[in-house]
Formats: sequence, structure tokens, C-alpha cells
Amino acid sequence: MTAAPAAPAAAVKAARRRGPARQALVLLVPGLLALLLTYALPLVWVVRMSLNESGEGGLIRQTVSLATFGEVLGSSHYWNVLGQTVELGVLVTFFTLVVSYPVALFLTRTASRWRSLLMALAIAPLLISSVARTFGWMAILGRQGVVNKTLDALGVIDSPLQLANNLTGVVIASTEIYMPFAILAMISGFGRLDPALEQAAASLGAPRRTVFRRVVLPLTLPGVLTAGLLVFVLSLSGYVTPRLIGGGRVFVLATEIYDEAITSLDWPVAAVLSMLLLAVFGVVIVVYLWAQRALEARFTGGREARS
Repeated sequence: MTAAPAAPAAAVKAARRRGPARQALVLLVPGLLALLLTYALPLVWVVRMSLNESGEGGLIRQTVSLATFGEVLGSSHYWNVLGQTVELGVLVTFFTLVVSYPVALFLTRTASRWRSLLMALAIAPLLISSVARTFGWMAILGRQGVVNKTLDALGVIDSPLQLANNLTGVVIASTEIYMPFAILAMISGFGRLDPALEQAAASLGAPRRTVFRRVVLPLTLPGVLTAGLLVFVLSLSGYVTPRLIGGGRVFVLATEIYDEAITSLDWPVAAVLSMLLLAVFGVVIVVYLWAQRALEARFTGGREARS
């Protein structure tokens, strides 16, 4: 007779468990709908467009064919564009990390009362449009720009340096534009860095270079990886800086997609190039996840082995 109330009690507990689950589902619905409308459906449309074929005068032949993929993948021009896109991403990522790492490390370590102000100054460029900053770099790097005028006044050069309308100018401008993103990503990923560990290593007689190489760098690598992923993805998809600083001489996937879709009205080719760019993003994310797991295994493997 005493076992009868157990069933209602179990039902009440199950209902209580279902309540938070239903609330979570209700809260997720707006976000899922937004993702469906702004990401999933446009992506499906791009995939469908890539299976069509191009005709004369911007005509699109509705079909299901891989002919456009064959046209793009069989063109040396598009492979050169892909290679230059990856090259730009690698160069911008490398120089951005090299320049941003000391700034992020300083902001993480400092205990100055001016830390908040310094942090605000580091990310202040984000308050200015990237278009305006790119035009500023055009004025700085041009043949009659600040750099060439200064070097000429100092007698360092006899003729102006070609710092714009080429890959060099795009790399310089993009590095400065993406620095705030890298600094923020690094600072958020430097959580494992403990000054006590550096002090302990120094107290044991390790020189500063050894402390940096054996303690600081391994602990900050997760933040560096995150910043590298962010900068690389942004540089791959960047359009304004390669278009303006490149002067029509730097061809990357973003500018090529725009030209094919807007200028040539070749939407199937533009869709295939977009799919190619998404494939590059996928490869980058896979490499990032692999590197992240390798770092986690390095951090946790030694502890498990000792235990």
C-alpha cells in the first residue's frame, strides 16, 4: 500500500525536468529562426546557384550540373586567385600576430592604473570604419604619400617606393586594420598565464629568454591560435582593402566574387567561387581544431602521466 504514491512522485519529477527543457527550447527558437533565414537559406541558394550554368548576357540556365565547377577548377586564373588569397591570408595573419602579441602580452601583465585607458586605445581603431582607414593608408602609402615624402626628404630613396597598388600595400594596411581583433582575441585567451609561474621559473635560475620560451609562450599559444584563426578568416573574406589598396592589381576571392556577380553578371561562377571560399574556411577550421587539441594534449598529457 505504501508503494502507490511513488508513481505520482516520479511523474512530478519528470514534469519538473521537462519544464526547463521546454523553456530552453522556446528560448532557442528565435535564434534558430534567425540562423535559418540569414545563413541556412542563403547558403542553400548559393549551392543551388552553383549547379546552374552561365549563358550569354548574364543568362542563367536552370539545370543541375557540375559544369560550372569544372570551368572554375579547370581555369588557371581562378587557381592563381585562390593562391593569392591564401598567400594574403598567411602574410596578414603572420605579421598581425607578430605585431599584436607584445601589445596583448603587455596589457595582460600590466598592473598600471592606466590599463583601462591603454586597452581602450588598443581597440580604438574599431570605432573608425575600415573604409576610412583604408583611404588613410592610401594617402600614407601612395607615391606622394607620407612614407615616400619622408624617405625622400631624408635622402634615403631616389625614387618613390611602390607601396600601393600591390600585395605589399594590402598586407601593410590589413595588418593594421586587423590588429585590434587580434589583440582582443589574445587577451581573452591568455587566461592560463600566471605571473607566479614566471617568478618561479626565474627564481630557479632560468634566464628571461628561457622563461618566455618554456613558460610564457606555451601558456599563451591558445590565445595566439584563436587570434590567428580570426585574422586569417577576416583577411580571406576582406574586400575593401584589397580592392582599394590593391588598385585592381590584387585579385582575391572576395573581389573576384564581386566582379563575377555584379560586373560580369555570372552568378553561377560567383556561387562556385563562394563555395570554394567556404571550403577554404572549412580547411582552416579543421587545422585550428587539430592544433587546439594538440595543445590541450600537451597541457594535460604530462599531468596525467605524472599522476
